[in-house]
Amino acid sequence: MVSFQDYAQEETVIDATNLKLGRMASYVAKNLIQGKKVVIINAEKTIVTGTKKAILERYLMLLGRSQKRSIHRPSVWYPRTSDKLVWYAIVRMLPKKPEGRAAASRLKVYVDVPEKYKHTKPVSLEEAKLASTRNRSGRLIRYMTIEQISRELKGGR
Repeated sequence: MVSFQDYAQEETVIDATNLKLGRMASYVAKNLIQGKKVVIINAEKTIVTGTKKAILERYLMLLGRSQKRSIHRPSVWYPRTSDKLVWYAIVRMLPKKPEGRAAASRLKVYVDVPEKYKHTKPVSLEEAKLASTRNRSGRLIRYMTIEQISRELKGGR
């Protein structure tokens, strides 16, 4: 018989290649709240749908906002690297209570596939996958990868 602690300690490995960021993030956040450990590989290949102008406008707005914490440093830090952009998208979906912080500690996001996870079979999220570049009415679906967004934000990889 499998106890709850054994079930909670197993790692779910997710390959983020061609997955929509929001749908993947909500699935991962639910699993983290349930007590599972989640590892995301290939985070730079995650997709954000929308026009390039709209996507960059949103991320640049988040970079440019300021918060008056003190009179000496009126700024808010925002991630620019691919792995941190994905990590923050997921963590913001968690509750802001101690349970949410504990859930965030069970999340690991990697840009490539680390050596430790090379031989594991990742979970497939069919509901989050971008199956076609055209929608049902035949219009082109526009998107950017997290790697492209990171480059535009001058965050490197």
